Amino acid sequence: MTDDDLIKLLEELQKKIEYEEEQKYSRVVIREYRNPSNFGILDEPDAIGVIKGPCGDTMKITLKIKNDRILKALFWTDGCGATIACGSILTKIIKDKTLQEANNISNFQLLEALENLPKEHHHCTILSINTLHVAIKNYNNKKNFSTKK
Repeated sequence: MTDDDLIKLLEELQKKIEYEEEQKYSRVVIREYRNPSNFGILDEPDAIGVIKGPCGDTMKITLKIKNDRILKALFWTDGCGATIACGSILTKIIKDKTLQEANNISNFQLLEALENLPKEHHHCTILSINTLHVAIKNYNNKKNFSTKK
């Protein structure tokens, strides 16, 4: 097999993978996991939430908060493309929301924002939402503790 043959084979495989993804996932999911927004971990965050889901994926959300409003949100995961897409979209949705508004976002709203996620990946939305809830709870606990001193 020549180098040209190998390159052609790799290109064909890539096209096949992309075609199969497009049959299974929405454009939004594909866009978000191929080029995620807000991926990373904030330096000196005001809130941190970390959960390892039953599927083995870990999600971490870090928040910058001022006056109970989310100024910046980053996520990190070692999970699959669906988990990456969920973290990416969720951090976009919660930016500039109050903690209460962010805490009220459901996994169904996240599913809607993703436009289509196969049923076998719905747990990724729950992992993302629950991680956000943990971050907000940790922030509120820290805030309440510091005001009691």
